[in-house]
Amino acid sequence: MQSAVKTLLWFLCAGVASANAQETFPNRPIRWIVPSPPGGGTDAVSRIMAPRLIELWKQQIVIDNRGGVQGSLGTALAAKSAPDGYTIVFAYSGPVAVNPHIYREVGYDTVKDLAAITRYTQQPMIMTAHPSLPANSLKDLAAYAKQNPGKVTFASSASLQHLGGELFKLAAGVNMTHVPYKGAGPAVLDLLGGNIHTMISNPTSVVPHIKTGKLKPLGVMGGTRIEALRDVQTAAEAGFPEFTNVIEWYGMLAPAATPRPIINALNAGLVRVLNMPEVQERIRALGMTPSPSTPEEFDKQIRADYALWGGVVKRAGVKAE
Repeated sequence: MQSAVKTLLWFLCAGVASANAQETFPNRPIRWIVPSPPGGGTDAVSRIMAPRLIELWKQQIVIDNRGGVQGSLGTALAAKSAPDGYTIVFAYSGPVAVNPHIYREVGYDTVKDLAAITRYTQQPMIMTAHPSLPANSLKDLAAYAKQNPGKVTFASSASLQHLGGELFKLAAGVNMTHVPYKGAGPAVLDLLGGNIHTMISNPTSVVPHIKTGKLKPLGVMGGTRIEALRDVQTAAEAGFPEFTNVIEWYGMLAPAATPRPIINALNAGLVRVLNMPEVQERIRALGMTPSPSTPEEFDKQIRADYALWGGVVKRAGVKAE
């Protein structure tokens, strides 16, 4: 009887402690790691959301850009941080779902060391080309690449872009030459200058150049069109169904041992901000689709993509360059 009473008291105390933790969190500044240099899509979304969170939580948000190893450096730093909710990391597909398959050591185990908080956005990537390339669609590109094996170049500045190109090569049965870059900025500049032919990228990097005619869109690398370019055909519509589920997502993670009440508090705040009309408007203007989620939903997506890209790495024989 006494043991049963003690057990009940323990659960009641634990429940009160959890409720208090969620109600009082946060009570000091939060370190928001962005695992990429300033200026990219991850940085843009962070700086849209952070001011609203500061207003909501009445605490400072310290954005800490930690680029390196295509996002793995900052992600590893977060995974090894204290699991108290005060260090969180901006997550995107490359470092979380792709890099562990192509690098010998990234410094973390995606499944064991990181906890999902919420998804921010999800959007298919887009393949663009310099206007000089004699191809106006993905079918045109496949035909031209078959006639000119190895001569068509495709750039990437992140692992997901690289694997997207490799998947296109497999799907189209073509040989194209990969040209890696250390950042989206230099890659886009070389694409604009005609030094490379094509690039698969987040819409954020290229939509403005498409609208001014400096780049031409060949296709959206997913199953649905994007709002910023409603007239651009998807890869699935062009006859490449392999790209139906190829989605780049943004979201937020914490160290795996972060208490569930803290995860719930972080999720509640982030989702509230993501649902603000002005935030959604600014995110959509970047070519992205706001898509807040529960921690469970985001965790399921991470695990599915982790398995998907692991398979592509094996088929394509990709290794870190």
